[in-house]
Amino acid sequence: MRICLLLFVIINLLKPQLLLATSYTIDYNERCEKASKEFLSLRIDEGTSLIRQELTAQPHNLMAVYVSDYQDVLPLLFNGDKSQLPTRKKFMDERLSLIEKGNSKSPWYLTFKAGIHLHWALVYMRMGENYKAAIFFRKAYLYAKENQSKYPTFSYNKYFIGIGEAVIGTLPDEYKWIASLFGMKGNVNQGLAKLTTFINSSAEDDFFRSEAIIFHCYLKFYLQSRQDEVWRYLNSNQFSITNNPMHAFVKANIALNYRKADVAIQTLQSVQQTKAFSQFPAFDYELGSAYMLKLDDRASSYFLHFLQKDKGGFFVKDAYMQLALIYYMQGKMPQANSYRQAIKKHGGLYTDADKQAQRFASHLDWVAIPVLKSRFLIDGGFYQEALEILNDTKVQTLAKPSDKLEYYFRMARTYDELNNDAKAKEYYQITIHQGRFRKEHFAARAALQLGFMYERANKATEAISMYNECLSMKNHDFQANIDQQAKAGLNRLHQ
Repeated sequence: MRICLLLFVIINLLKPQLLLATSYTIDYNERCEKASKEFLSLRIDEGTSLIRQELTAQPHNLMAVYVSDYQDVLPLLFNGDKSQLPTRKKFMDERLSLIEKGNSKSPWYLTFKAGIHLHWALVYMRMGENYKAAIFFRKAYLYAKENQSKYPTFSYNKYFIGIGEAVIGTLPDEYKWIASLFGMKGNVNQGLAKLTTFINSSAEDDFFRSEAIIFHCYLKFYLQSRQDEVWRYLNSNQFSITNNPMHAFVKANIALNYRKADVAIQTLQSVQQTKAFSQFPAFDYELGSAYMLKLDDRASSYFLHFLQKDKGGFFVKDAYMQLALIYYMQGKMPQANSYRQAIKKHGGLYTDADKQAQRFASHLDWVAIPVLKSRFLIDGGFYQEALEILNDTKVQTLAKPSDKLEYYFRMARTYDELNNDAKAKEYYQITIHQGRFRKEHFAARAALQLGFMYERANKATEAISMYNECLSMKNHDFQANIDQQAKAGLNRLHQ
């Protein structure tokens, strides 16, 4: 496929008279459809084979050129290997050059441009190059808006504009200048409504539908706080994980963020023998994380597999931190300290989790074991077990202020999940009072969680107050992630 595209460009450069006679087509035929499905199921080799066949048979089919972009984007997104970025970026440039030669009066012309720029915005975000990500995202959005003005009935416009508006509505402060400079306006509810309309009006085999569903799940889960609705959908027949590692990864990833570690484990085990599991170290990392939330020692082997295979540097520091914590909870301090020191030497500071791991490595103290165990158990959905550990621990016996602060926050989270709202609010307020000016994220998270509680109870005024209180706290861990969730809450409530 690489050679075919490259030869095609060279031939056209050497023989401009052929270029004039070339008829570029847009043919979403059976082979393109199958290739797209293979790619979006993370069966990269199968998708590559099909798209190579199509480009050989129809080198002027711009639909095949567009679909081939998945071959570079998906490995970069899942592996995060920056060393591959320059080479794969050249193929992205090549595809855009080919699309430029297509019919500019076709609604697909700007749609292809919007799609490729959206793909690569995600790639640059994954690589930690947020400025480039923002620029590519802006281009994707503006191409879609231009297409909408030219072809208002073209259904795929809703897909790109919907994503754009939803994300722009929660842009971090440091990127708002991009939106204001180019007149981009966003609203979570309106953006997701457009995306929902596109999905509901499209056929099962419609182009962009599979991709749109994945975006829809994540945006609805994180920005619209519709976790229950998304979880029901992921467990329905409409989102099958059978022979689909991509769907399995998405379901497991959301399960981990929805405090359902057991489901994440079962889901990942169902695709453990697939090529995708062995190709992409992210699967090992996810399975290790799921076992960690059960306090299951099997977590260590998956984190080690991840570290052996990973070439991207993302979540590497976090994986070393998890290994250090496993041995610490086992009372094996030489191994715990060794992995703690490894955090400083390996991986990058691309994610909030890696940044937290780096801070962890810079300190000499450790979190009190009961508090640490409750942290994992709560995040895994094992609330009663966590409450038993916390109730057996007297807060006065915790020496460090950070341990006491986390103890109060974990008590609040446990009661929150067990639907004891009175106790949850009491402990959230204690956490805010004691942690407002500390670097730990617990006070901001407590305000965010109270915002969620009030929003669920249809108490908009109280929810808005808590989201704003969350945003008023600065210079704490996980600042960008927590602020984005608070802004999404205000957006949902039209503030």
